[in-house]
Amino acid sequence: QVQLVESGGGLVQAGGSLRLSCAASENIFIFRAMAWYRQAPGKERELVATITSGDSTDYADSVKGRFTISRDKGKNTVDLQMNSLKPEDTAVYYCNAEDYSYHWGQGTQVTVSS
Repeated sequence: QVQLVESGGGLVQAGGSLRLSCAASENIFIFRAMAWYRQAPGKERELVATITSGDSTDYADSVKGRFTISRDKGKNTVDLQMNSLKPEDTAVYYCNAEDYSYHWGQGTQVTVSS
């Protein structure tokens, strides 16, 4: 059973930065893709950023130019660098890994105050 553990969430003022990290129980390079999703209160879970096994990345329009997804081979983590945060970025952020199935972490809360 693949385990994913997110960390790095917290409270930050608008305009600030946070770096989320997702630690996996398996080598992250075995997955077809890994991604970050988020879910705000009363809203559906949405895709934020994806990185494939070939290192291709993709972002939701709402975060392009502000967020960067990357993989750290040494730490075996997938990270999400979030800059210029806005109150509308407030959500629980979830890590996802895809192989023959989809695996999810428990989530980490990000709160951006105005």
